[in-house]
Amino acid sequence: MKVVIMAGGKGTRISSLFHDIPKPMIKIDDRPVLEHELECLRDQGFNDIIITVSHLGDVIMDYFGDGSGNSPATGKPFGVKIEYFNEQVPLGNAGALFKLRDRFTEDFLLLNADAIFDIDFRRFVDFHKRQGSLVTLFTHPNSHPYDSGLIISDENRNVMSWLTKEDSRPLYYKNRVNAGLHVINPKILDDCNIDVSMIGCEKDDGTIFKVDLDRNLLKPLAGTGMMSCYDSPEYVKDMGTPERFESVKKDFLAGIVKARNLSCRQKAIFLDRDGTINKYVGFLRDINDFELISGASEAIRKINESGYLAIVVTNQPVVARGDVTIKELDDIHEKLETELGKSGAYIDAIYYCPHHPDKGFEGEIPELKIECDCRKPKPGMLLRAAEDYNIDLSKSFMIGDSEADAEAGFKAGCVSYQISQNDGASLIKAIDTIIGKDGL
Repeated sequence: MKVVIMAGGKGTRISSLFHDIPKPMIKIDDRPVLEHELECLRDQGFNDIIITVSHLGDVIMDYFGDGSGNSPATGKPFGVKIEYFNEQVPLGNAGALFKLRDRFTEDFLLLNADAIFDIDFRRFVDFHKRQGSLVTLFTHPNSHPYDSGLIISDENRNVMSWLTKEDSRPLYYKNRVNAGLHVINPKILDDCNIDVSMIGCEKDDGTIFKVDLDRNLLKPLAGTGMMSCYDSPEYVKDMGTPERFESVKKDFLAGIVKARNLSCRQKAIFLDRDGTINKYVGFLRDINDFELISGASEAIRKINESGYLAIVVTNQPVVARGDVTIKELDDIHEKLETELGKSGAYIDAIYYCPHHPDKGFEGEIPELKIECDCRKPKPGMLLRAAEDYNIDLSKSFMIGDSEADAEAGFKAGCVSYQISQNDGASLIKAIDTIIGKDGL
């Protein structure tokens, strides 16, 4: 499978630190970011690379050559085959794809070099093939969803809408952000309404005709059933500002970037919901009764910064009782994610049990009134998360405010912490203890 890496951006926001090199050549651990990206791809068998360059492109081409030589930094071979497309005039971030159209005979990876990443691309591509979509977006939660491009999907991961940071958005939303990594079927280049002959030419108003990847190619696919989203907690972070660059650099040197690749065994801190993250109010039926516990955002932000996954596992018998629909429960969880996002915190995944074993109540949902393996104190939700995200349960933890939470953690093979209900300080203390034990 070919890989196209878009490396032609100027990186204007970070130019105050690095004004004489293109953004992908900024060094972390004495090697350019782009070299780390190529290494990640090569080690997974993706070695047929096309790099689009423009601004200071000669710096990239001189360093990497055709990929057959040795790295000037390490003295070791790059181990990939590199071709370049050098934009002499600006074509937009997707214009080069049309100029390269005859090179694409099958699906290809399209990656944005403006971020540092380390992900399991084989897993990403396998999902794309199972979905059968023309395009699959890599999506993830981040610490600033309020100013990021949000992806809204249906229950089958079909993208229904794509909201830029300028677009109006719902009051509450899932923290699902477009990460700038894609699997693309070249058919979309043929089916779009773009006059290919005009790309790079001067228009009547004197400007150059360009093609924008998101606005012209991808956003129009929202709601058509031809574009999917692949949700993953793996590490993909923009380093476009000096502050974000320093954060990424810190994570890289701490080993967090590589460790989050899902081919590696993960560590997780599992969290109960009611009474642990949000105030316990009995059966939570009304979204207006949802309120984060003071300190919960700080606690979860600590998890995000530690390298652990933050995963919610919650019993929700209100669904089986008929008090709350799945849609209403999703709305509550969107409020949870939105409120956390305002404070720079995020949840990597949410698992809930909608079942309850006791039958015979008015309004109940009969098919959900069953003995299941996911209702805590049974460990089913933790075991499912472990399978989904390659989690080493023996190096993971469960935090909740009930004996059922603690027992579920023990049964799954985790260390459990039972904290006081509605007590953010207890939650922070437990997380500090866990992180301290790990030496982070």
